[in-house]
Amino acid sequence: MWRGCSQFATIVLRKSYKHKVNALAQTWQQGNALVVGASQGIGLGFVRHLLADDRFHRVFATYRQPETATDLLALQNHPKLHCLTLEATEEGEVAQLAAKIQAQAAGLDLVVNCVGVLHQGSLQPEKSLRQIDVDQLMQYFQINSVPGILLAKHLQSLLRQEGRTVFANLSAKIGSIEDNRLGGWYGYRASKAALNMLLKTAAIEYGRKNPHTVILALHPGTTDTRLSEPFQRNVPPGKLFSIDRTVTQLLTIIDNATEADNGAFFSWDGSRLPW
Repeated sequence: MWRGCSQFATIVLRKSYKHKVNALAQTWQQGNALVVGASQGIGLGFVRHLLADDRFHRVFATYRQPETATDLLALQNHPKLHCLTLEATEEGEVAQLAAKIQAQAAGLDLVVNCVGVLHQGSLQPEKSLRQIDVDQLMQYFQINSVPGILLAKHLQSLLRQEGRTVFANLSAKIGSIEDNRLGGWYGYRASKAALNMLLKTAAIEYGRKNPHTVILALHPGTTDTRLSEPFQRNVPPGKLFSIDRTVTQLLTIIDNATEADNGAFFSWDGSRLPW
């Protein structure tokens, strides 16, 4: 799962995108962004980057529990930031979130869904079929697959109809069926593959109803967060990314995505991943 490439490749990627970023920079002047799952890790990194981005007028950020969102809530005095509680697996709460945002903003230009789980207490990635547990499988699907499609359903009317908008979701290369050569991690793999299928299907409908919205599935690479911490000993030197580097790389992809990329699955370096 935890793969990357050289720093040289990253530099080439950024140079190749530079002229496009400049061209798209005007798209989101005074824009509104929503980061779902922003209490820590990559989600919190997105919030910090977007608060510093002059293109955005408001940044909405969601969290589940205040005790695990202390770093996010410490930013609440920022005039652009609006923090909202959300259990993203509950459809009623997602619908309420959409209503709250609609009351404060004319629409959304960027949505980034960072909700996901790999391990949590007794929930651990399976190494063999003997470890398959139905309740744990359902938990993987509930957290990794369901929020993305609920957000696509309830935020559709909020995504602006004029100009380019992006709905980006953190997926994982390990969710690629074609790329699966190691096996194991049944629940995590399957739930990310399900997320990819849900997003690809929603992208087709969005193409008819929200033709200027680009739905993306993004593999962030191995990032130094709590999610990857137990597995970092297997990561080669130089291939464990800081949160800041990961967010910068993913924002480069987001900035350069066009309507032709709707429903695409990208790796952190801008390359397309197989389904």
